[in-house]
Amino acid sequence: MNRISDNYIDGKWSKANGSDSTQIVNPTTEAEIGTVAYGSPTDVAAAAQSAAKALSVWSSTPPDARAAVLERSLKEIEARSDALVESMAREIGVPIWFGKLLQLPMPLRNGAVAIDTIRTMRWSEFMGTSLVSRVPVGVIGAITPWNAPLHQIVAKVIAALAAGCTIVLKPSEIAPTTAVLFADSLAAAGLPPGVFNMVWGGPEIGSAICNSPSIDMVSFTGSERAGMAVAEAAGRQGKRVVLELGGKSAAIIMDDAPLEKAIPAVLTSCFANSGQTCVAQSRMIVPRRSLGEIEDRCRAAMKTWTIGDPLQEATRLGPVATSSQYRRVMEYIARGAAEGAEAIGADGTRNEPERGYFVSPTVFSKVDPSMTIAKEEIFGPVLAIIPYEDERDAIAIANDSVYGLSGSVWSVDQERALRVASSLRTGQVSLNGAPQNFLAPFGGFKKSGFGRENGRFGVEEFLQYQTIHGAPGSPT
Repeated sequence: MNRISDNYIDGKWSKANGSDSTQIVNPTTEAEIGTVAYGSPTDVAAAAQSAAKALSVWSSTPPDARAAVLERSLKEIEARSDALVESMAREIGVPIWFGKLLQLPMPLRNGAVAIDTIRTMRWSEFMGTSLVSRVPVGVIGAITPWNAPLHQIVAKVIAALAAGCTIVLKPSEIAPTTAVLFADSLAAAGLPPGVFNMVWGGPEIGSAICNSPSIDMVSFTGSERAGMAVAEAAGRQGKRVVLELGGKSAAIIMDDAPLEKAIPAVLTSCFANSGQTCVAQSRMIVPRRSLGEIEDRCRAAMKTWTIGDPLQEATRLGPVATSSQYRRVMEYIARGAAEGAEAIGADGTRNEPERGYFVSPTVFSKVDPSMTIAKEEIFGPVLAIIPYEDERDAIAIANDSVYGLSGSVWSVDQERALRVASSLRTGQVSLNGAPQNFLAPFGGFKKSGFGRENGRFGVEEFLQYQTIHGAPGSPT
Protein backbone atom coordinates (compact mmCIF):
# COMPACT_ATOMS: atom_id res chain seq x y z
CA MET A 1 0.00 0.00 0.00
CA ASN A 2 1.45 3.32 -1.11
CA ARG A 3 0.69 5.93 1.54
CA ILE A 4 1.84 9.41 0.55
CA SER A 5 1.67 11.84 3.45
CA ASP A 6 4.36 14.43 2.76
CA ASN A 7 4.65 17.58 0.70
CA TYR A 8 8.02 18.62 -0.69
CA ILE A 9 8.93 22.07 0.62
CA ASP A 10 12.29 23.86 0.87
CA GLY A 11 14.28 20.83 -0.26
CA LYS A 12 12.78 18.26 2.09
CA TRP A 13 9.71 16.10 2.59
CA SER A 14 7.40 17.40 5.32
CA LYS A 15 4.06 16.24 6.65
CA ALA A 16 1.00 17.52 4.80
CA ASN A 17 -1.20 19.49 7.18
CA GLY A 18 -4.58 19.24 5.47
CA SER A 19 -7.59 17.46 6.92
CA ASP A 20 -8.52 15.50 3.78
CA SER A 21 -7.04 12.61 1.85
CA THR A 22 -7.92 10.57 -1.22
CA GLN A 23 -7.58 6.97 -2.28
CA ILE A 24 -5.28 5.79 -5.05
CA VAL A 25 -7.30 3.23 -7.03
CA ASN A 26 -5.94 0.80 -9.60
CA PRO A 27 -8.34 1.23 -12.55
CA THR A 28 -7.61 -2.30 -13.78
CA THR A 29 -8.67 -4.04 -10.57
CA GLU A 30 -10.75 -1.30 -8.88
CA ALA A 31 -8.71 -2.01 -5.73
CA GLU A 32 -7.31 0.64 -3.42
CA ILE A 33 -3.53 0.67 -3.71
CA GLY A 34 -2.71 3.69 -1.60
CA THR A 35 -3.69 7.06 -0.21
CA VAL A 36 -2.59 10.66 -0.61
CA ALA A 37 -2.85 13.09 2.31
CA TYR A 38 -3.78 16.60 1.26
CA GLY A 39 -1.88 19.68 2.20
CA SER A 40 -3.46 22.90 3.45
CA PRO A 41 -3.41 26.56 2.42
CA THR A 42 -0.81 26.98 5.16
CA ASP A 43 1.38 24.47 3.32
CA VAL A 44 0.94 26.45 0.10
CA ALA A 45 2.00 29.61 1.91
CA ALA A 46 5.12 27.87 3.25
CA ALA A 47 5.95 26.49 -0.19
CA ALA A 48 5.43 29.88 -1.86
CA GLN A 49 7.58 31.64 0.73
CA SER A 50 10.30 29.04 0.22
CA ALA A 51 10.15 29.60 -3.54
CA ALA A 52 10.22 33.39 -3.09
CA LYS A 53 13.26 33.14 -0.82
CA ALA A 54 15.13 30.96 -3.34
CA LEU A 55 14.23 33.16 -6.33
CA SER A 56 17.00 35.74 -6.08
CA VAL A 57 19.79 33.14 -6.04
CA TRP A 58 18.29 30.84 -8.68
CA SER A 59 17.34 33.64 -11.08
CA SER A 60 20.86 35.04 -10.92
CA THR A 61 22.47 31.63 -11.49
CA PRO A 62 24.06 31.66 -14.97
CA PRO A 63 21.99 29.86 -17.61
CA ASP A 64 24.74 27.27 -18.21
CA ALA A 65 24.77 26.39 -14.52
CA ARG A 66 20.98 26.08 -14.44
CA ALA A 67 21.16 23.92 -17.55
CA ALA A 68 23.69 21.60 -15.92
CA VAL A 69 21.45 20.97 -12.90
CA LEU A 70 18.42 20.39 -15.12
CA GLU A 71 20.35 18.00 -17.36
CA ARG A 72 21.25 15.96 -14.29
CA SER A 73 17.56 16.02 -13.35
CA LEU A 74 16.56 14.51 -16.69
CA LYS A 75 19.18 11.78 -16.26
CA GLU A 76 17.75 11.01 -12.82
CA ILE A 77 14.25 10.82 -14.32
CA GLU A 78 15.49 8.48 -17.03
CA ALA A 79 17.13 6.29 -14.38
CA ARG A 80 13.66 5.83 -12.87
CA SER A 81 12.09 4.86 -16.22
CA ASP A 82 10.85 1.43 -15.21
CA ALA A 83 9.26 2.72 -12.02
CA LEU A 84 7.60 5.60 -13.86
CA VAL A 85 6.11 3.42 -16.60
CA GLU A 86 4.87 0.86 -14.09
CA SER A 87 3.34 3.50 -11.81
CA MET A 88 1.40 5.05 -14.70
CA ALA A 89 0.10 1.60 -15.63
CA ARG A 90 -1.04 0.85 -12.07
CA GLU A 91 -2.46 4.27 -11.18
CA ILE A 92 -4.08 5.49 -14.41
CA GLY A 93 -4.11 2.43 -16.69
CA VAL A 94 -1.50 3.54 -19.25
CA PRO A 95 -0.48 0.46 -21.28
CA ILE A 96 3.22 -0.38 -21.07
CA TRP A 97 3.67 0.14 -24.82
CA PHE A 98 2.29 3.68 -24.65
CA GLY A 99 4.32 4.50 -21.55
CA LYS A 100 7.52 3.41 -23.26
CA LEU A 101 6.66 4.98 -26.60
CA LEU A 102 5.36 8.39 -25.49
CA GLN A 103 4.59 8.95 -21.81
CA LEU A 104 8.28 8.70 -20.87
CA PRO A 105 10.30 9.73 -23.98
CA MET A 106 8.08 12.73 -24.75
CA PRO A 107 8.84 14.67 -21.54
CA LEU A 108 12.52 13.76 -21.68
CA ARG A 109 12.76 15.20 -25.19
CA ASN A 110 10.70 18.24 -24.26
CA GLY A 111 12.88 18.91 -21.23
CA ALA A 112 16.07 18.59 -23.28
CA VAL A 113 14.79 21.14 -25.81
CA ALA A 114 13.99 23.61 -23.01
CA ILE A 115 17.48 23.21 -21.60
CA ASP A 116 19.09 23.74 -25.02
CA THR A 117 17.00 26.90 -25.39
CA ILE A 118 18.54 28.73 -22.45
CA ARG A 119 22.06 28.07 -23.71
CA THR A 120 21.34 29.84 -27.00
CA MET A 121 18.83 32.48 -25.94
CA ARG A 122 19.77 36.16 -26.21
CA TRP A 123 19.07 37.29 -22.67
CA SER A 124 19.72 40.98 -23.27
CA GLU A 125 20.35 43.32 -26.18
CA PHE A 126 20.65 47.03 -26.87
CA MET A 127 17.93 48.77 -28.84
CA GLY A 128 19.36 52.21 -29.43
CA THR A 129 20.31 53.51 -26.00
CA SER A 130 17.99 51.10 -24.20
CA LEU A 131 19.02 47.76 -22.70
CA VAL A 132 16.21 45.22 -23.15
CA SER A 133 16.50 42.08 -21.04
CA ARG A 134 14.52 38.88 -20.60
CA VAL A 135 14.05 38.31 -16.87
CA PRO A 136 12.15 35.59 -14.93
CA VAL A 137 8.51 36.26 -14.09
CA GLY A 138 9.14 35.10 -10.51
CA VAL A 139 7.44 32.35 -8.51
CA ILE A 140 5.27 30.07 -10.62
CA GLY A 141 2.26 28.09 -9.45
CA ALA A 142 1.83 25.00 -11.64
CA ILE A 143 -1.26 22.77 -11.64
CA THR A 144 -0.94 19.57 -13.67
CA PRO A 145 -3.37 16.78 -14.73
CA TRP A 146 -3.37 13.01 -14.40
CA ASN A 147 -3.59 11.88 -18.02
CA ALA A 148 0.04 12.69 -18.95
CA PRO A 149 1.48 13.19 -15.49
CA LEU A 150 5.21 13.26 -16.23
CA HIS A 151 4.94 15.15 -19.51
CA GLN A 152 2.86 17.97 -18.03
CA ILE A 153 5.07 18.28 -14.95
CA VAL A 154 8.21 18.49 -17.11
CA ALA A 155 6.62 20.89 -19.60
CA LYS A 156 5.90 23.37 -16.83
CA VAL A 157 8.55 22.78 -14.18
CA ILE A 158 11.66 22.29 -16.33
CA ALA A 159 10.73 25.22 -18.58
CA ALA A 160 10.06 27.49 -15.59
CA LEU A 161 13.29 26.50 -13.85
CA ALA A 162 15.20 26.94 -17.10
CA ALA A 163 13.85 30.50 -17.29
CA GLY A 164 15.18 31.20 -13.79
CA CYS A 165 11.85 31.02 -12.00
CA THR A 166 11.10 29.03 -8.86
CA ILE A 167 7.97 26.94 -8.53
CA VAL A 168 5.15 25.52 -6.44
CA LEU A 169 3.59 22.46 -8.06
CA LYS A 170 0.19 20.94 -7.37
CA PRO A 171 0.33 17.60 -9.22
CA SER A 172 -2.57 15.24 -9.74
CA GLU A 173 -3.41 13.13 -6.71
CA ILE A 174 -4.76 10.45 -9.09
CA ALA A 175 -1.25 9.67 -10.43
CA PRO A 176 0.90 10.65 -7.43
CA THR A 177 3.86 8.28 -7.77
CA THR A 178 5.03 10.04 -10.93
CA ALA A 179 5.25 13.32 -9.04
CA VAL A 180 7.10 11.72 -6.12
CA LEU A 181 9.67 10.19 -8.48
CA PHE A 182 10.03 13.54 -10.24
CA ALA A 183 10.68 15.37 -6.97
CA ASP A 184 13.22 12.72 -5.95
CA SER A 185 14.95 13.18 -9.31
CA LEU A 186 15.38 16.93 -8.80
CA ALA A 187 16.70 16.40 -5.28
CA ALA A 188 19.18 13.77 -6.47
CA ALA A 189 20.38 16.15 -9.19
CA GLY A 190 21.30 18.77 -6.60
CA LEU A 191 18.61 21.36 -7.25
CA PRO A 192 18.95 23.98 -4.47
CA PRO A 193 16.32 23.93 -1.68
CA GLY A 194 13.24 26.05 -2.31
CA VAL A 195 13.62 26.22 -6.07
CA PHE A 196 11.06 23.43 -6.49
CA ASN A 197 8.20 22.81 -4.05
CA MET A 198 5.20 20.48 -4.24
CA VAL A 199 1.91 20.43 -2.33
CA TRP A 200 -0.82 17.79 -2.58
CA GLY A 201 -4.50 18.65 -2.70
CA GLY A 202 -7.68 19.35 -4.58
CA PRO A 203 -9.48 22.57 -5.52
CA GLU A 204 -8.69 24.19 -2.17
CA ILE A 205 -4.97 23.96 -2.90
CA GLY A 206 -5.43 25.20 -6.45
CA SER A 207 -7.32 28.19 -5.07
CA ALA A 208 -4.59 28.88 -2.52
CA ILE A 209 -1.98 28.87 -5.30
CA CYS A 210 -4.04 31.34 -7.35
CA ASN A 211 -4.53 33.63 -4.37
CA SER A 212 -1.05 33.48 -2.82
CA PRO A 213 0.59 36.93 -2.78
CA SER A 214 3.99 35.23 -3.15
CA ILE A 215 3.10 33.54 -6.47
CA ASP A 216 3.45 35.68 -9.58
CA MET A 217 2.01 33.45 -12.32
CA VAL A 218 -0.10 30.32 -12.70
CA SER A 219 0.29 27.67 -15.40
CA PHE A 220 -2.63 25.23 -15.56
CA THR A 221 -3.47 22.17 -17.64
CA GLY A 222 -6.84 20.50 -17.20
CA SER A 223 -10.52 20.88 -17.91
CA GLU A 224 -12.14 23.97 -19.38
CA ARG A 225 -14.29 24.46 -16.29
CA ALA A 226 -11.37 24.31 -13.86
CA GLY A 227 -9.21 26.43 -16.15
CA MET A 228 -11.76 29.23 -16.24
CA ALA A 229 -11.89 29.18 -12.44
CA VAL A 230 -8.10 29.41 -12.28
CA ALA A 231 -8.04 32.30 -14.76
CA GLU A 232 -10.70 34.18 -12.81
CA ALA A 233 -9.02 33.69 -9.43
CA ALA A 234 -5.52 34.49 -10.69
CA GLY A 235 -6.81 37.44 -12.71
CA ARG A 236 -8.24 39.06 -9.58
CA GLN A 237 -4.70 39.01 -8.18
CA GLY A 238 -3.17 40.45 -11.36
CA LYS A 239 -1.25 37.26 -12.09
CA ARG A 240 -0.21 36.07 -15.52
CA VAL A 241 -1.90 32.83 -16.56
CA VAL A 242 -1.18 30.10 -19.11
CA LEU A 243 -4.03 27.68 -19.78
CA GLU A 244 -3.90 24.41 -21.73
CA LEU A 245 -7.45 23.10 -21.72
CA GLY A 246 -9.67 20.72 -23.67
CA GLY A 247 -9.97 19.80 -27.30
CA LYS A 248 -12.27 18.27 -29.88
CA SER A 249 -9.73 17.88 -32.63
CA ALA A 250 -10.66 17.01 -36.19
CA ALA A 251 -8.92 14.78 -38.71
CA ILE A 252 -9.90 15.82 -42.23
CA ILE A 253 -9.68 12.97 -44.72
CA MET A 254 -9.50 14.48 -48.21
CA ASP A 255 -10.93 12.59 -51.16
CA ASP A 256 -7.40 11.63 -52.31
CA ALA A 257 -6.13 10.62 -48.85
CA PRO A 258 -4.07 7.43 -48.44
CA LEU A 259 -6.72 5.60 -46.40
CA GLU A 260 -4.45 2.65 -45.60
CA LYS A 261 -2.30 5.06 -43.55
CA ALA A 262 -4.85 7.64 -42.48
CA ILE A 263 -7.46 5.41 -40.83
CA PRO A 264 -5.11 3.51 -38.46
CA ALA A 265 -3.33 6.76 -37.59
CA VAL A 266 -6.54 8.59 -36.70
CA LEU A 267 -7.76 5.66 -34.61
CA THR A 268 -4.43 5.65 -32.77
CA SER A 269 -4.77 9.37 -32.07
CA CYS A 270 -8.29 8.84 -30.76
CA PHE A 271 -7.80 5.60 -28.81
CA ALA A 272 -4.25 5.85 -27.38
CA ASN A 273 -4.19 6.37 -23.62
CA SER A 274 -7.84 5.22 -23.73
CA GLY A 275 -8.72 8.46 -25.50
CA GLN A 276 -7.59 10.48 -22.49
CA THR A 277 -5.44 13.02 -24.32
CA CYS A 278 -6.29 16.64 -24.97
CA VAL A 279 -5.07 16.32 -28.57
CA ALA A 280 -7.12 13.20 -29.38
CA GLN A 281 -8.50 13.44 -32.91
CA SER A 282 -12.00 12.42 -31.88
CA ARG A 283 -13.74 13.76 -35.01
CA MET A 284 -12.94 12.20 -38.38
CA ILE A 285 -14.37 14.31 -41.20
CA VAL A 286 -14.66 12.20 -44.35
CA PRO A 287 -15.94 12.47 -47.96
CA ARG A 288 -19.53 11.26 -48.02
CA ARG A 289 -18.92 9.13 -51.12
CA SER A 290 -16.10 7.26 -49.30
CA LEU A 291 -18.07 6.68 -46.10
CA GLY A 292 -18.70 2.96 -46.68
CA GLU A 293 -15.05 2.16 -47.41
CA ILE A 294 -13.90 4.18 -44.41
CA GLU A 295 -16.35 2.37 -42.13
CA ASP A 296 -14.99 -0.97 -43.34
CA ARG A 297 -11.42 0.11 -42.71
CA CYS A 298 -12.36 1.30 -39.21
CA ARG A 299 -13.95 -2.07 -38.41
CA ALA A 300 -10.77 -3.85 -39.47
CA ALA A 301 -8.44 -1.48 -37.60
CA MET A 302 -10.49 -1.64 -34.39
CA LYS A 303 -9.75 -5.37 -34.09
CA THR A 304 -6.12 -4.56 -33.34
CA TRP A 305 -7.05 -2.62 -30.20
CA THR A 306 -6.85 -5.46 -27.69
CA ILE A 307 -8.20 -4.62 -24.25
CA GLY A 308 -6.58 -5.86 -21.07
CA ASP A 309 -4.14 -5.41 -18.21
CA PRO A 310 -1.95 -2.40 -19.05
CA LEU A 311 1.05 -4.16 -17.51
CA GLN A 312 0.91 -6.77 -20.27
CA GLU A 313 2.97 -5.97 -23.36
CA ALA A 314 0.23 -7.28 -25.69
CA THR A 315 -2.39 -4.87 -24.36
CA ARG A 316 -3.08 -1.87 -26.58
CA LEU A 317 -6.04 -0.41 -24.68
CA GLY A 318 -6.13 -0.24 -20.91
CA PRO A 319 -8.91 1.07 -18.68
CA VAL A 320 -9.90 4.70 -18.31
CA ALA A 321 -8.38 6.21 -15.20
CA THR A 322 -11.25 6.51 -12.73
CA SER A 323 -14.76 5.31 -12.00
CA SER A 324 -16.13 8.79 -12.65
CA GLN A 325 -14.36 8.89 -15.99
CA TYR A 326 -15.81 5.49 -16.86
CA ARG A 327 -19.35 6.70 -16.10
CA ARG A 328 -18.78 9.88 -18.09
CA VAL A 329 -17.60 8.04 -21.21
CA MET A 330 -20.40 5.46 -21.05
CA GLU A 331 -22.98 8.25 -20.73
CA TYR A 332 -21.62 9.86 -23.90
CA ILE A 333 -21.76 6.54 -25.74
CA ALA A 334 -25.39 6.08 -24.70
CA ARG A 335 -26.19 9.62 -25.77
CA GLY A 336 -24.57 9.12 -29.16
CA ALA A 337 -26.81 6.12 -29.82
CA ALA A 338 -29.88 7.95 -28.50
CA GLU A 339 -29.25 10.91 -30.84
CA GLY A 340 -29.12 8.62 -33.86
CA ALA A 341 -25.43 8.02 -34.49
CA GLU A 342 -24.63 4.56 -35.83
CA ALA A 343 -22.12 2.48 -33.84
CA ILE A 344 -19.90 0.33 -36.03
CA GLY A 345 -17.74 -2.55 -34.84
CA ALA A 346 -17.31 -2.59 -31.05
CA ASP A 347 -20.24 -0.93 -29.33
CA GLY A 348 -18.52 0.61 -26.33
CA THR A 349 -20.02 -1.69 -23.70
CA ARG A 350 -17.98 -3.20 -20.89
CA ASN A 351 -15.59 -5.83 -22.10
CA GLU A 352 -13.30 -8.43 -20.51
CA PRO A 353 -11.77 -8.52 -17.97
CA GLU A 354 -14.89 -8.25 -15.85
CA ARG A 355 -13.39 -5.88 -13.29
CA GLY A 356 -11.86 -2.54 -14.11
CA TYR A 357 -12.92 0.64 -15.85
CA PHE A 358 -12.67 -0.77 -19.37
CA VAL A 359 -14.40 0.83 -22.34
CA SER A 360 -14.29 -0.85 -25.73
CA PRO A 361 -13.01 1.31 -28.61
CA THR A 362 -16.11 2.88 -30.09
CA VAL A 363 -16.68 4.38 -33.54
CA PHE A 364 -19.89 6.20 -34.40
CA SER A 365 -20.65 6.84 -38.06
CA LYS A 366 -23.16 9.11 -39.80
CA VAL A 367 -22.67 11.66 -37.03
CA ASP A 368 -24.31 15.03 -37.54
CA PRO A 369 -22.12 17.99 -36.47
CA SER A 370 -24.87 19.12 -34.10
CA MET A 371 -24.80 15.89 -32.04
CA THR A 372 -23.37 15.95 -28.54
CA ILE A 373 -20.61 13.46 -29.37
CA ALA A 374 -19.47 15.80 -32.16
CA LYS A 375 -19.46 18.87 -29.92
CA GLU A 376 -18.22 17.91 -26.46
CA GLU A 377 -14.89 16.52 -25.30
CA ILE A 378 -15.50 12.93 -24.20
CA PHE A 379 -11.98 12.03 -23.03
CA GLY A 380 -12.47 8.38 -23.88
CA PRO A 381 -11.92 5.99 -26.82
CA VAL A 382 -14.85 7.31 -28.85
CA LEU A 383 -14.55 8.47 -32.47
CA ALA A 384 -17.23 10.38 -34.41
CA ILE A 385 -17.21 10.01 -38.21
CA ILE A 386 -18.79 13.06 -39.85
CA PRO A 387 -19.38 13.05 -43.63
CA TYR A 388 -18.83 16.19 -45.73
CA GLU A 389 -19.79 17.26 -49.25
CA ASP A 390 -16.77 19.26 -50.44
CA GLU A 391 -13.56 20.88 -49.21
CA ARG A 392 -15.26 24.04 -48.00
CA ASP A 393 -17.79 21.96 -46.06
CA ALA A 394 -15.00 19.93 -44.44
CA ILE A 395 -13.22 23.07 -43.24
CA ALA A 396 -16.47 24.55 -41.91
CA ILE A 397 -17.26 21.37 -39.94
CA ALA A 398 -13.74 21.21 -38.49
CA ASN A 399 -13.91 24.86 -37.38
CA ASP A 400 -17.41 24.45 -35.90
CA SER A 401 -16.11 23.90 -32.38
CA VAL A 402 -15.55 25.93 -29.25
CA TYR A 403 -12.15 24.25 -29.08
CA GLY A 404 -9.05 24.61 -31.23
CA LEU A 405 -6.14 22.57 -29.96
CA SER A 406 -4.99 20.14 -32.63
CA GLY A 407 -5.96 18.30 -35.80
CA SER A 408 -4.73 16.65 -38.97
CA VAL A 409 -5.23 16.78 -42.73
CA TRP A 410 -4.67 13.79 -45.00
CA SER A 411 -4.08 14.17 -48.76
CA VAL A 412 -1.50 12.94 -51.26
CA ASP A 413 -1.32 16.55 -52.50
CA GLN A 414 0.90 18.29 -49.93
CA GLU A 415 0.06 21.78 -51.17
CA ARG A 416 -3.64 21.04 -50.92
CA ALA A 417 -3.18 19.63 -47.42
CA LEU A 418 -1.28 22.76 -46.39
CA ARG A 419 -3.99 25.02 -47.82
CA VAL A 420 -6.69 23.22 -45.86
CA ALA A 421 -4.60 23.09 -42.67
CA SER A 422 -3.97 26.84 -42.88
CA SER A 423 -7.73 27.40 -42.89
CA LEU A 424 -8.24 25.62 -39.58
CA ARG A 425 -8.71 27.58 -36.37
CA THR A 426 -6.53 25.37 -34.22
CA GLY A 427 -3.15 25.62 -32.53
CA GLN A 428 -1.42 22.85 -34.46
CA VAL A 429 -2.16 20.62 -37.43
CA SER A 430 -0.33 17.50 -38.60
CA LEU A 431 -0.11 16.81 -42.33
CA ASN A 432 -0.32 13.13 -43.25
CA GLY A 433 0.73 11.91 -39.81
CA ALA A 434 3.79 14.13 -39.31
CA PRO A 435 5.05 13.73 -35.71
CA GLN A 436 4.99 16.45 -33.09
CA ASN A 437 8.05 18.68 -33.11
CA PHE A 438 9.09 19.85 -29.64
CA LEU A 439 10.95 22.82 -31.07
CA ALA A 440 7.57 24.21 -32.15
CA PRO A 441 4.99 25.88 -29.88
CA PHE A 442 2.10 23.87 -28.44
CA GLY A 443 -1.16 25.45 -27.36
CA GLY A 444 -4.70 26.22 -28.37
CA PHE A 445 -7.16 28.66 -29.85
CA LYS A 446 -10.58 29.55 -28.42
CA LYS A 447 -11.62 27.52 -25.34
CA SER A 448 -8.57 25.29 -25.67
CA GLY A 449 -6.67 27.95 -23.77
CA PHE A 450 -3.90 30.48 -24.32
CA GLY A 451 -0.16 30.61 -23.94
CA ARG A 452 2.31 28.09 -25.33
CA GLU A 453 4.47 25.22 -24.14
CA ASN A 454 7.47 23.38 -25.69
CA GLY A 455 10.85 24.61 -26.84
CA ARG A 456 11.86 28.25 -26.50
CA PHE A 457 8.19 29.22 -26.61
CA GLY A 458 7.53 27.32 -23.38
CA VAL A 459 10.52 28.92 -21.67
CA GLU A 460 9.56 32.39 -22.90
CA GLU A 461 6.14 32.09 -21.23
CA PHE A 462 8.01 32.31 -17.92
CA LEU A 463 10.02 35.38 -18.93
CA GLN A 464 9.15 39.07 -19.12
CA TYR A 465 10.91 42.05 -20.63
CA GLN A 466 12.72 44.76 -18.68
CA THR A 467 13.90 47.93 -20.41
CA ILE A 468 16.60 50.26 -19.04
CA HIS A 469 16.87 53.52 -20.98
CA GLY A 470 20.20 55.24 -21.23
CA ALA A 471 22.10 52.14 -20.07
CA PRO A 472 25.89 52.45 -20.14
CA GLY A 473 27.61 50.54 -22.92
CA SER A 474 24.97 51.28 -25.55
CA PRO A 475 26.19 51.74 -29.09
CA THR A 476 26.71 55.35 -30.05
